[in-house]
Amino acid sequence: MEEKVNFAVVGAFVLVLSAAFVGGVLWLSSEKSYRTVYDVYQTYMKESVAGLNINAPVRYRGVDVGRVQKIALAPGNVELVQLTLNIERGTPIKVDTVAVLQTQGLTGLAFVELTGGGRDSAALKAQNNEKYPVIKTGPSLMTRLDSAVTALLANFNKTSEHFNALMDEDNRRAVKNTLRDIEVLSRTLAARSAKIDASLTNAARTMENTARLTDELPLLAQRVQRSADAFDRMANELASAGTSARSTLDNTRQFTGETLPEVHQLVIELRDLTSSLRQFSGELEQNPSMLLYGKPAAQRGPGE
Repeated sequence: MEEKVNFAVVGAFVLVLSAAFVGGVLWLSSEKSYRTVYDVYQTYMKESVAGLNINAPVRYRGVDVGRVQKIALAPGNVELVQLTLNIERGTPIKVDTVAVLQTQGLTGLAFVELTGGGRDSAALKAQNNEKYPVIKTGPSLMTRLDSAVTALLANFNKTSEHFNALMDEDNRRAVKNTLRDIEVLSRTLAARSAKIDASLTNAARTMENTARLTDELPLLAQRVQRSADAFDRMANELASAGTSARSTLDNTRQFTGETLPEVHQLVIELRDLTSSLRQFSGELEQNPSMLLYGKPAAQRGPGE
């Protein structure tokens, strides 16, 4: 016998189980489960916040630290956008912290990036008549690019205007003449390229010779210095020789006065001796036997 199934009970059980599952997920995802405490801050943007939504991330140096709670125009100033931020307590929000609007990838979704905040800076607190502490803001990357491109285009327009003003009819004619002269000069240089090459070669050789001469200049200077030293020594020796010559001349005068007569007599005797030797040599040449037998007796003349 088959048992009857009560589908109403089964459906009720499934619904209760689903509700319990959803409730558990919501409870786990609620801030009560993690006991996270948030502090409220405000910031004012001067630029468009297109792409920024409620619950958009708030990041401190790339780390998620909170969510955007509210987006509205600033009270009393329609040029500013007021952002109310829920940031985890303990996040180092300092007086020099800056909030910048960033865009995530190519999706166009925006978030708030917190930068700055020195280690020694004071913590940010609410000032007089402020409900929440106010974080300073800085220009986003798109705003900086827009400003840079705008300034670049403005400079380009000014440059174009100045160029158009500069290139009037007279200046254009002058530029044409200059280009024509440059063309003539180019042709002349091309026609004389061989001479120019030879001149460059000669110039290179001259430079090499000059460099070689420059290298030899120290040696030449040394030689000149040595020559100068030699001339100095020679001058000193000549001075000494002059002194010696004076002394020698004095001695010579004394010697001449005392010994000159004796020398004269000696010269006369030497001459006589030389004459005798010449006579003896002649006789010996005519009669070599006189060395053995002596000189023959002289023949007597008639009547002797």
